[in-house]
Amino acid sequence: MAYTLIETVTVGSGGAASIEFTGIPQDGVDLVLLIASRSSVASRVVKVSLNNDTGSNYSRKEIYGSGSSVFSFSNTTLTGFLVASNQSDYTTNTFGNSSVYISNYTSSAAKSASTDGVNENNATAADQIMSALSYSGTSPVTDIDIVCNSGGTLQQYSTASLYKITAD
Repeated sequence: MAYTLIETVTVGSGGAASIEFTGIPQDGVDLVLLIASRSSVASRVVKVSLNNDTGSNYSRKEIYGSGSSVFSFSNTTLTGFLVASNQSDYTTNTFGNSSVYISNYTSSAAKSASTDGVNENNATAADQIMSALSYSGTSPVTDIDIVCNSGGTLQQYSTASLYKITAD
């Protein structure tokens, strides 16, 4: 299996409402999205949507550890995949980091995905989130959007890199 970088986007001065990947090549098997992000609002997650679909077509089972406790839960009517990010009041110049693995992105069936992410605050809060995800859309994935979950903007130096995996 070979990883090939499709594109890296880094947010510039003043922040950005979103990071977008469009025209994703359809010659791979799976996709890997790596995100380092910080939001302008008090939200510890960013939302990843596929094919500009912000309907209630995403579901997840999640395990979440906060350093002092562990939770698990599931949602079946989300409007995107939620992944770890640093919120505005966390330690200056720190970023949350997440990976999203999307299987069989060119197929005409529903998509499965998994995430692993952390956010960090050099105080009392540090979280790890791991999720099993599904997306009910049946079109091949051609577009991916990343936005702050509670409004706001992605802060300067937030970065996302998209890789395709081929069966070499």
